[in-house]
Amino acid sequence: MPKTSSESASPFTRTTLNGPTMGTRWSATVDVDATIDLEILRQDLAAAVEQVDDQMSPWKHDSELMRLNRAPLDTWVELPAEMLEVLVCALDICRLSAGAFDPGIGALVDAWGFGAVRDAPDAVAIRSARQAADRSTHECLELDLPTRRARKRNPLQLDLCGVAKGYAVDRMASVLLQHGVQHALTALDGELRAVSSQASGAPWAVALEQPETERRAVRGVIELQDLAVATSGDYRRYLQVGDVRFAHNMDARRAAPVNNAVASVTVLARTCMHADAWATALLVAGPQAGPALALARGIDALFILRDRDGLREVSVMDGRLQR
Repeated sequence: MPKTSSESASPFTRTTLNGPTMGTRWSATVDVDATIDLEILRQDLAAAVEQVDDQMSPWKHDSELMRLNRAPLDTWVELPAEMLEVLVCALDICRLSAGAFDPGIGALVDAWGFGAVRDAPDAVAIRSARQAADRSTHECLELDLPTRRARKRNPLQLDLCGVAKGYAVDRMASVLLQHGVQHALTALDGELRAVSSQASGAPWAVALEQPETERRAVRGVIELQDLAVATSGDYRRYLQVGDVRFAHNMDARRAAPVNNAVASVTVLARTCMHADAWATALLVAGPQAGPALALARGIDALFILRDRDGLREVSVMDGRLQR
Protein backbone atom coordinates (compact mmCIF):
# COMPACT_ATOMS: atom_id res chain seq x y z
CA MET A 1 0.00 0.00 0.00
CA PRO A 2 1.47 3.43 -0.89
CA LYS A 3 2.50 5.73 1.96
CA THR A 4 0.35 8.72 2.77
CA SER A 5 1.91 12.20 2.78
CA SER A 6 1.95 12.27 6.60
CA GLU A 7 3.78 8.92 6.72
CA SER A 8 6.44 9.97 4.20
CA ALA A 9 6.99 13.51 5.49
CA SER A 10 10.47 14.14 6.85
CA PRO A 11 10.73 14.82 10.60
CA PHE A 12 13.60 17.24 9.91
CA THR A 13 13.41 20.99 9.41
CA ARG A 14 16.25 22.99 7.90
CA THR A 15 17.39 26.06 9.81
CA THR A 16 20.41 28.33 9.49
CA LEU A 17 21.88 29.81 12.69
CA ASN A 18 24.53 32.53 12.51
CA GLY A 19 26.20 35.39 14.31
CA PRO A 20 29.11 37.85 14.17
CA THR A 21 32.68 36.91 15.10
CA MET A 22 36.31 37.63 14.14
CA GLY A 23 35.32 40.46 11.81
CA THR A 24 33.02 38.16 9.84
CA ARG A 25 30.15 35.75 10.60
CA TRP A 26 29.82 32.13 11.65
CA SER A 27 26.95 29.98 10.42
CA ALA A 28 25.51 26.52 10.91
CA THR A 29 22.94 25.05 8.53
CA VAL A 30 21.20 22.25 10.38
CA ASP A 31 18.57 19.62 9.62
CA VAL A 32 16.90 19.06 13.00
CA ASP A 33 13.80 17.55 14.51
CA ALA A 34 11.47 19.09 17.09
CA THR A 35 13.54 17.87 20.07
CA ILE A 36 16.34 20.40 19.41
CA ASP A 37 16.12 23.74 21.24
CA LEU A 38 17.39 26.06 18.54
CA GLU A 39 17.92 29.09 20.78
CA ILE A 40 20.11 27.17 23.23
CA LEU A 41 21.95 25.63 20.28
CA ARG A 42 22.59 29.09 18.79
CA GLN A 43 23.89 30.37 22.12
CA ASP A 44 26.25 27.42 22.55
CA LEU A 45 27.57 27.75 19.00
CA ALA A 46 28.21 31.46 19.53
CA ALA A 47 29.94 30.77 22.85
CA ALA A 48 32.24 28.15 21.27
CA VAL A 49 33.34 30.51 18.52
CA GLU A 50 33.82 33.42 20.91
CA GLN A 51 35.94 31.27 23.21
CA VAL A 52 38.34 30.64 20.32
CA ASP A 53 38.43 34.34 19.50
CA ASP A 54 38.93 35.33 23.14
CA GLN A 55 41.87 32.94 23.47
CA MET A 56 43.60 33.31 20.10
CA SER A 57 42.87 36.75 18.68
CA PRO A 58 45.85 39.05 17.98
CA TRP A 59 43.38 41.95 18.05
CA LYS A 60 42.37 41.42 21.68
CA HIS A 61 44.96 42.74 24.12
CA ASP A 62 43.82 40.36 26.88
CA SER A 63 43.70 37.18 24.78
CA GLU A 64 45.77 34.16 25.84
CA LEU A 65 47.73 34.54 22.62
CA MET A 66 48.75 38.10 23.44
CA ARG A 67 49.59 37.12 27.01
CA LEU A 68 51.98 34.49 25.67
CA ASN A 69 53.43 36.97 23.17
CA ARG A 70 54.16 39.45 25.99
CA ALA A 71 55.70 36.88 28.33
CA PRO A 72 59.47 37.09 28.94
CA LEU A 73 61.72 34.47 27.36
CA ASP A 74 62.12 31.14 29.19
CA THR A 75 59.01 31.84 31.29
CA TRP A 76 56.37 29.12 31.46
CA VAL A 77 52.86 30.39 30.66
CA GLU A 78 49.76 28.39 31.57
CA LEU A 79 47.36 28.08 28.63
CA PRO A 80 43.86 26.67 28.12
CA ALA A 81 43.54 23.21 26.60
CA GLU A 82 41.92 24.58 23.42
CA MET A 83 44.83 26.87 22.60
CA LEU A 84 47.36 24.13 23.31
CA GLU A 85 45.48 21.86 20.90
CA VAL A 86 45.83 24.51 18.19
CA LEU A 87 49.51 25.11 19.00
CA VAL A 88 50.25 21.39 18.73
CA CYS A 89 48.65 21.30 15.29
CA ALA A 90 50.37 24.51 14.17
CA LEU A 91 53.83 23.36 15.24
CA ASP A 92 53.31 19.94 13.69
CA ILE A 93 52.36 21.40 10.31
CA CYS A 94 55.20 23.90 10.63
CA ARG A 95 57.61 20.95 10.82
CA LEU A 96 55.90 18.85 8.15
CA SER A 97 55.79 21.76 5.69
CA ALA A 98 59.41 22.80 6.36
CA GLY A 99 58.20 26.19 7.54
CA ALA A 100 55.75 26.95 4.72
CA PHE A 101 53.19 27.20 7.51
CA ASP A 102 54.65 29.03 10.49
CA PRO A 103 52.60 30.50 13.36
CA GLY A 104 55.49 32.77 14.40
CA ILE A 105 54.76 35.41 11.77
CA GLY A 106 53.06 37.94 14.03
CA ALA A 107 55.76 40.60 13.73
CA LEU A 108 55.80 40.28 9.93
CA VAL A 109 52.00 40.52 9.73
CA ASP A 110 52.04 43.70 11.80
CA ALA A 111 55.02 45.19 9.95
CA TRP A 112 53.35 44.80 6.55
CA GLY A 113 50.10 46.39 7.75
CA PHE A 114 47.91 43.29 7.85
CA GLY A 115 47.63 43.04 11.64
CA ALA A 116 46.26 45.03 14.56
CA VAL A 117 49.18 47.45 14.90
CA ARG A 118 49.08 49.36 11.59
CA ASP A 119 47.19 49.42 8.29
CA ALA A 120 50.15 50.12 5.97
CA PRO A 121 53.68 48.72 5.61
CA ASP A 122 56.39 50.23 7.82
CA ALA A 123 59.95 49.92 6.48
CA VAL A 124 61.61 50.07 9.89
CA ALA A 125 59.27 47.44 11.35
CA ILE A 126 59.79 45.22 8.28
CA ARG A 127 63.59 45.33 8.69
CA SER A 128 63.26 44.56 12.40
CA ALA A 129 60.91 41.63 11.77
CA ARG A 130 63.21 40.21 9.11
CA GLN A 131 66.23 40.39 11.38
CA ALA A 132 64.34 38.51 14.11
CA ALA A 133 63.01 35.77 11.78
CA ASP A 134 66.04 33.49 11.79
CA ARG A 135 64.60 30.30 13.29
CA SER A 136 61.45 28.27 12.68
CA THR A 137 58.76 28.58 15.34
CA HIS A 138 58.77 24.88 16.21
CA GLU A 139 62.38 25.42 17.33
CA CYS A 140 61.51 28.50 19.42
CA LEU A 141 58.38 27.43 21.28
CA GLU A 142 58.31 24.62 23.83
CA LEU A 143 55.08 22.98 24.98
CA ASP A 144 54.55 21.05 28.21
CA LEU A 145 51.23 19.33 27.56
CA PRO A 146 50.78 17.51 30.91
CA THR A 147 50.94 20.83 32.78
CA ARG A 148 49.30 22.86 29.95
CA ARG A 149 52.17 25.30 29.65
CA ALA A 150 54.28 26.90 26.94
CA ARG A 151 57.45 28.96 26.90
CA LYS A 152 59.42 30.87 24.29
CA ARG A 153 63.08 29.95 23.95
CA ASN A 154 63.75 32.73 21.42
CA PRO A 155 62.03 36.06 20.62
CA LEU A 156 58.71 35.17 19.05
CA GLN A 157 55.39 36.81 18.16
CA LEU A 158 52.72 34.24 17.42
CA ASP A 159 49.80 34.69 15.03
CA LEU A 160 47.25 31.87 14.83
CA CYS A 161 44.97 33.41 12.19
CA GLY A 162 46.00 30.70 9.72
CA VAL A 163 44.49 27.96 11.86
CA ALA A 164 42.14 29.43 14.52
CA LYS A 165 39.13 29.92 12.22
CA GLY A 166 39.35 26.31 11.12
CA TYR A 167 39.51 25.23 14.75
CA ALA A 168 36.44 27.37 15.53
CA VAL A 169 34.55 25.49 12.81
CA ASP A 170 35.58 22.20 14.43
CA ARG A 171 34.35 23.47 17.80
CA MET A 172 30.98 24.28 16.23
CA ALA A 173 30.77 20.76 14.84
CA SER A 174 31.49 19.38 18.33
CA VAL A 175 28.72 21.53 19.84
CA LEU A 176 26.25 20.26 17.25
CA LEU A 177 27.07 16.64 18.01
CA GLN A 178 26.75 17.29 21.74
CA HIS A 179 23.24 18.60 21.09
CA GLY A 180 22.36 15.50 19.10
CA VAL A 181 22.42 17.23 15.70
CA GLN A 182 23.42 14.61 13.12
CA HIS A 183 23.12 16.60 9.89
CA ALA A 184 24.78 20.01 9.59
CA LEU A 185 27.19 22.24 7.72
CA THR A 186 29.26 24.71 9.77
CA ALA A 187 31.10 27.64 8.23
CA LEU A 188 33.35 30.58 9.03
CA ASP A 189 34.67 32.54 6.05
CA GLY A 190 36.23 30.04 3.62
CA GLU A 191 36.37 27.24 6.19
CA LEU A 192 33.55 24.67 6.36
CA ARG A 193 32.89 21.28 7.91
CA ALA A 194 30.09 18.83 7.23
CA VAL A 195 28.55 16.82 10.05
CA SER A 196 27.47 13.69 8.21
CA SER A 197 25.20 14.35 5.20
CA GLN A 198 22.02 16.28 4.70
CA ALA A 199 18.99 14.62 6.30
CA SER A 200 18.00 13.43 2.83
CA GLY A 201 21.23 11.45 2.60
CA ALA A 202 22.72 13.72 -0.05
CA PRO A 203 26.14 15.26 0.64
CA TRP A 204 26.42 18.95 1.40
CA ALA A 205 27.18 21.05 -1.69
CA VAL A 206 29.79 23.77 -1.13
CA ALA A 207 30.68 26.41 -3.69
CA LEU A 208 34.30 26.83 -4.76
CA GLU A 209 34.93 30.53 -5.34
CA GLN A 210 36.52 31.96 -8.46
CA PRO A 211 39.75 33.71 -7.32
CA GLU A 212 38.88 37.18 -8.59
CA THR A 213 39.20 40.49 -6.74
CA GLU A 214 36.49 42.42 -8.58
CA ARG A 215 33.55 40.09 -8.04
CA ARG A 216 32.33 36.99 -6.25
CA ALA A 217 31.57 34.10 -8.58
CA VAL A 218 31.29 30.33 -8.29
CA ARG A 219 33.96 28.29 -10.07
CA GLY A 220 32.70 24.87 -9.06
CA VAL A 221 31.03 22.78 -6.38
CA ILE A 222 32.53 20.40 -3.81
CA GLU A 223 30.44 17.77 -2.07
CA LEU A 224 31.12 17.15 1.63
CA GLN A 225 30.11 14.38 3.99
CA ASP A 226 31.94 14.06 7.32
CA LEU A 227 34.68 16.18 5.80
CA ALA A 228 36.10 19.69 6.12
CA VAL A 229 37.30 22.12 3.49
CA ALA A 230 39.33 25.33 3.66
CA THR A 231 40.55 27.74 1.01
CA SER A 232 43.48 30.14 1.17
CA GLY A 233 43.99 32.73 -1.58
CA ASP A 234 45.61 35.97 -2.64
CA TYR A 235 42.50 37.71 -3.97
CA ARG A 236 40.68 39.10 -0.90
CA ARG A 237 43.36 40.66 1.29
CA TYR A 238 46.49 41.82 -0.47
CA LEU A 239 48.86 44.72 -1.02
CA GLN A 240 49.29 46.02 -4.56
CA VAL A 241 52.65 47.62 -5.37
CA GLY A 242 52.72 48.56 -9.05
CA ASP A 243 52.05 45.36 -10.97
CA VAL A 244 53.02 43.15 -8.02
CA ARG A 245 50.43 41.67 -5.68
CA PHE A 246 51.56 40.70 -2.17
CA ALA A 247 49.11 38.38 -0.41
CA HIS A 248 48.32 38.90 3.27
CA ASN A 249 49.77 35.43 3.88
CA MET A 250 53.35 35.59 5.12
CA ASP A 251 56.22 33.38 4.01
CA ALA A 252 58.33 33.07 7.15
CA ARG A 253 61.15 31.46 5.16
CA ARG A 254 61.57 34.65 3.12
CA ALA A 255 60.36 36.95 5.90
CA ALA A 256 58.01 38.56 3.37
CA PRO A 257 54.45 38.35 2.03
CA VAL A 258 53.63 35.58 -0.41
CA ASN A 259 54.30 36.57 -4.02
CA ASN A 260 53.86 33.59 -6.32
CA ALA A 261 51.57 32.24 -9.03
CA VAL A 262 49.14 30.48 -6.68
CA ALA A 263 45.77 32.25 -6.75
CA SER A 264 44.13 29.86 -4.28
CA VAL A 265 44.46 26.46 -2.65
CA THR A 266 41.50 24.41 -1.42
CA VAL A 267 42.21 21.53 0.97
CA LEU A 268 40.00 18.66 2.10
CA ALA A 269 40.68 17.08 5.50
CA ARG A 270 38.94 15.36 8.39
CA THR A 271 39.22 18.45 10.60
CA CYS A 272 38.85 22.03 9.52
CA MET A 273 41.83 23.03 11.68
CA HIS A 274 44.12 20.85 9.56
CA ALA A 275 42.47 21.91 6.30
CA ASP A 276 42.92 25.58 7.24
CA ALA A 277 46.60 25.28 8.15
CA TRP A 278 47.50 23.10 5.18
CA ALA A 279 45.73 25.45 2.74
CA THR A 280 48.00 28.23 3.99
CA ALA A 281 51.10 26.03 3.86
CA LEU A 282 50.44 24.93 0.27
CA LEU A 283 49.73 28.50 -0.87
CA VAL A 284 53.02 29.66 0.63
CA ALA A 285 54.93 26.69 -0.80
CA GLY A 286 54.14 27.84 -4.33
CA PRO A 287 53.04 26.45 -7.71
CA GLN A 288 55.72 23.73 -7.93
CA ALA A 289 56.59 22.87 -4.33
CA GLY A 290 52.95 23.10 -3.18
CA PRO A 291 51.57 20.18 -5.23
CA ALA A 292 54.72 18.17 -4.48
CA LEU A 293 54.23 18.77 -0.74
CA ALA A 294 50.54 17.80 -0.92
CA LEU A 295 51.48 14.61 -2.76
CA ALA A 296 54.20 13.74 -0.24
CA ARG A 297 51.93 14.34 2.76
CA GLY A 298 48.83 12.63 1.35
CA ILE A 299 46.76 15.82 1.27
CA ASP A 300 43.82 16.27 -1.10
CA ALA A 301 44.13 19.76 -2.58
CA LEU A 302 43.06 21.84 -5.55
CA PHE A 303 45.44 24.57 -6.73
CA ILE A 304 44.30 27.40 -8.97
CA LEU A 305 47.37 28.93 -10.61
CA ARG A 306 47.82 32.14 -12.54
CA ASP A 307 49.76 32.13 -15.80
CA ARG A 308 49.91 34.27 -18.92
CA ASP A 309 46.84 32.54 -20.35
CA GLY A 310 44.69 33.04 -17.24
CA LEU A 311 43.85 30.49 -14.57
CA ARG A 312 44.60 26.77 -14.60
CA GLU A 313 44.00 23.98 -12.12
CA VAL A 314 46.37 21.46 -10.59
CA SER A 315 44.91 18.87 -8.22
CA VAL A 316 46.23 16.26 -5.84
CA MET A 317 43.51 13.73 -5.06
CA ASP A 318 43.79 10.21 -3.69
CA GLY A 319 47.55 10.29 -3.99
CA ARG A 320 47.57 11.32 -7.66
CA LEU A 321 48.76 14.56 -9.24
CA GLN A 322 46.72 15.91 -12.13
CA ARG A 323 47.72 18.96 -14.15
